[in-house]
Amino acid sequence: MSGEGKFGPLVGAIDEGTSSARFMIFKANSCEVVATYQKEIEQHFPQEGWVEQDACAILDVVITCINKAVEQLVSLGGSPRDIVAIGVTNQRETTIVWDKFTGKPLHNAIVWLDMRTSSTIDKLLDLVPNKTRNKNYLKPLCGLPMSPYFSAVKLRWLVDNVDAVKQAMKNGSCCFGTVDTWLIWNLTGGVNGGKHVTDVTNASRTMLMNIETLNWDPLLLKFFEIPKSVLPQIKSSSEIYGYIADGPLRSIPISGCLGDQQAALVGQLCLQKGQAKATYGTGCFVLYNTGEVRVNSSKGLLTTVAYQLGANNPPCYALEGSVAVAGAALGWLKDNVGMLESAKQSQELAEKATENGSVVFVPAFSGLYAPYWRQDARGVICGITEDTNSNHIVKAALEAVCFQVRDILDAMNEDCGIPLQLLKVDGGMTSNALVMQMQADLIGINIIKAGFAESTALGAALVAYWGIDRTTQVSSIEINNGVIYAPKISDDERDMRYKQWKMAVERSLGWEEN
Repeated sequence: MSGEGKFGPLVGAIDEGTSSARFMIFKANSCEVVATYQKEIEQHFPQEGWVEQDACAILDVVITCINKAVEQLVSLGGSPRDIVAIGVTNQRETTIVWDKFTGKPLHNAIVWLDMRTSSTIDKLLDLVPNKTRNKNYLKPLCGLPMSPYFSAVKLRWLVDNVDAVKQAMKNGSCCFGTVDTWLIWNLTGGVNGGKHVTDVTNASRTMLMNIETLNWDPLLLKFFEIPKSVLPQIKSSSEIYGYIADGPLRSIPISGCLGDQQAALVGQLCLQKGQAKATYGTGCFVLYNTGEVRVNSSKGLLTTVAYQLGANNPPCYALEGSVAVAGAALGWLKDNVGMLESAKQSQELAEKATENGSVVFVPAFSGLYAPYWRQDARGVICGITEDTNSNHIVKAALEAVCFQVRDILDAMNEDCGIPLQLLKVDGGMTSNALVMQMQADLIGINIIKAGFAESTALGAALVAYWGIDRTTQVSSIEINNGVIYAPKISDDERDMRYKQWKMAVERSLGWEEN
């Protein structure tokens, strides 16, 4: 292992999100950032409810971020040779298919929040035995309900609707992967021997991996009619997958990989059973570490792999609740309705909202995720009076995120039987102090904001370092806690406001009847 330069050994983290990618260079096994570069990724909306990205553009943006961050490192007196490992973390469920002989994508990447597969779900529900159309039919095998959200459903849509994909499947040239797989395959050589791999956390979001054996499941492959030959090899989250083939980081190992929400769990050091974190971004994701026990939710949550630190170690599991629309609601208020000039302005406007009138906004633009799983839901704004103005609606959009997190935490408490004592939080919206105070008020427990904002990239860097250095103690990294928010409202007020939210959710259901 090299890494004896000016900063000691360094670890690079590729953090590829829905709206941007970044490359961060950390001092090994710490949250100290030496260099970083971030660049936006364009999204395309070919039809209502469809969300795509150009897979080659994703790769190009990642390579640009790597090159620019390395330039920065060199300008500070460091060297790319000081980087001993690379970790990858990525937007999950986003689905890419490409030709393994040409390396060219066969279609744009279908992004996780894309809703075109609602019709595919309908067809799949018809295949459930005894005509029950039970959306939890496959849950005992994969931990997931049938929803347009997951990768197998997106892959099935591509096979059914895109001739190039159908053809490539027939002639054996088709490769499937989530974004981690696409990046690792290209960075380790692509058509010249690139490694076609994924890790257990990303594989656990496809609906094709058996949640117990951690292998592709023959029954699931048969149900979705997906040949095993198109799928990557499943590895642990922390081991060497391959070496970078080209560029300034040539021959450095890629040795860590986690889906972005699992990476935030690790970056927040929620490595003990019973710890939980919420990440507030485009969507909002709450993960509760259940240790080596798989908790099968009866309340609409997902059972997912949290991480597996090395091929010889057992996996740790989590219960997860996903909110489709968090920060995205502010984007809608800005771009579609013109109520905001920027997301940052939301706090200032919401603070101007007078107390009279309780507006409730359910931003179910493309259905509701956990714990409802209702793709027929659509957005509603309730409780409008003649006193209501745009400030009330902005405030209601922020509260909607907090109410949806409350929905998930209530479900987790019922599933686990142990009420959460505190919630660790990270992500873009945690910079909004009003939202964090509202969140503490509406769930009635303390919120601890991450002392280090980039939990997702940090999680990827940590598992990458552990992937090359097994002697490192997993708990040996020090991160200071950030601000603590304590609840300031009474139980009665909390319950009254939550009851109004539930009434509004009820009104959002059933709009998009198939």
